[in-house]
Amino acid sequence: MPALAAHPADTVPAAEEVESYYAPQYTDGFPATEPGDTVLGCINGLPVMEVPDAGPARPFDRSPLHDTPSMALLIAGLLAVALSYHSGYKYIENFFHYMFSTRRRENLFEDHTVNETSILAALIANTCIVEGFIVYMAVRLLFPDLSTTLQQSVFPHIAGYCGIAVGYYAVQWLVYKVLGYTFSDKEGTRLWLDGFKASQAFLGLLLLPVLILLMLYPTSGKMLLAVAALFYVLARLIFIFKGFRIFYGNLSSILYFILYLCAVEIVPLALVANVTHWISGIL
Repeated sequence: MPALAAHPADTVPAAEEVESYYAPQYTDGFPATEPGDTVLGCINGLPVMEVPDAGPARPFDRSPLHDTPSMALLIAGLLAVALSYHSGYKYIENFFHYMFSTRRRENLFEDHTVNETSILAALIANTCIVEGFIVYMAVRLLFPDLSTTLQQSVFPHIAGYCGIAVGYYAVQWLVYKVLGYTFSDKEGTRLWLDGFKASQAFLGLLLLPVLILLMLYPTSGKMLLAVAALFYVLARLIFIFKGFRIFYGNLSSILYFILYLCAVEIVPLALVANVTHWISGIL
């Protein structure tokens, strides 16, 4: 039987051929072939990037801006204002009239909207929602020990703060109504309550851009919270000034007015602050 011929692929090359074929040509780097070329040195001499040591995992910093239910609540308040604006835009145009005017007899030629209940309710709701958001941001900034709890349940805390704002507004309205009927007449009470509602509605519009900046730039929180507090104090001073013009009759009225400031404007606000801190710890 004839022997099979060896296939060329089965032929094992000599050792000299393997060494000469696989020997690297540029062991000391690539030479410069053009003027200005950078010569790459030996790869063992090149710098090596060090892998940084892994630190402890940091939790995701949740904020109302990244919480869907919270943003839905804020958008719902703005949407209510937008939908009621068509029928109640006259009320917004007369903001300064309601905040400052103490004239008891209206001018027959003054144009006031009849359908102002819906726009007023929407503006007050927007104010309470915006205040709830700002209180949430303030508690996170001023009380770092509660920050973790607030991040774990963003919407329940914001809903609770908004509920406190609604309750505080309702209690204030009731107290002002009783004081008005006690120390003034029906017309004076109406003027006083008009000033309160208008100042609160206007406050919500002032605080809205502050809230947006707070959510977008939380690192500037202290400055923005100071601006929000300034707007709140300004709205209260406008209302207090109107009440002083309505109820002031003689020098003895000043004593009653000072008592009113302490009992109605300062003490309830301190109680609300304590309730807010308490709510933050249990939610």
